[in-house]
Amino acid sequence: MFNVLWGTIKIQMKNSWARPMFRFTLIASPMLNTVLIYEMFRHSGQSDAASYIILGSGLMGLWSSICFSSIGDIARDRYMGVLPFLFTSPSNYNVLIVAKTIGNTLLASLTLVVSWLTAGLLFRLTLVVPHPIVFLGALVVTIIGFVAISIPISYLMLLSRKTGLYMNVLDIPVTLLCGFVFPLNVLPQWTQPISQALVPTWSTRLLHLALQPTIDWVALRTTMTWNAGLILLYGGLTVVFWHAIQLRVRRNATLEVSE
Repeated sequence: MFNVLWGTIKIQMKNSWARPMFRFTLIASPMLNTVLIYEMFRHSGQSDAASYIILGSGLMGLWSSICFSSIGDIARDRYMGVLPFLFTSPSNYNVLIVAKTIGNTLLASLTLVVSWLTAGLLFRLTLVVPHPIVFLGALVVTIIGFVAISIPISYLMLLSRKTGLYMNVLDIPVTLLCGFVFPLNVLPQWTQPISQALVPTWSTRLLHLALQPTIDWVALRTTMTWNAGLILLYGGLTVVFWHAIQLRVRRNATLEVSE
């Protein structure tokens, strides 16, 4: 299983990099988003504007890369006619989905580096990291959280041929609801429960807490607890979705023509 997992991660990263759309979301998109968000915060007077500019554009690129890669892989496998063979292969299809998602997320994490370099070269902005170990831990939790939310969504895409539509629908709303670019208190009150149910919301909050000069350890522990709880919840949903989808696919035999 480990050999299949590691081999799929490497192949997935190579295949993703070969796609022009992925390279755009990995390089060009965070650069453009950095310029856009900088203009938004230019005269805001907000003390932590640099963190929103750099982290915001990087997280936007990270989520877009996941939407157009991990979720889109189901559509590509279906259109190439290999989805039924992968689904019924001796290698567990769960391992393949997890490996593809991990590979895409690790590669897409470079958007944070691209946004940091863009902000530094164009606007002389820098991201001060007073607690590198805490920030690194928060970044690892963030990557795990993005993987956790991507896998159940990918499973749901097995049942539909409209993955292109759903990828575009998921991109911007999640960016807004998770507070990548601005604090969530500016959103309407009715959106708050939705935001709280999304693990990227808590991952974003965790990264901002890790950048504070003096860490609020109570808030950090609370945010970590929420991240861990939602990651476990998404893991449970993944198991439920997999068993339900597996039964339906094997019963109806409509994997290639599901609507």
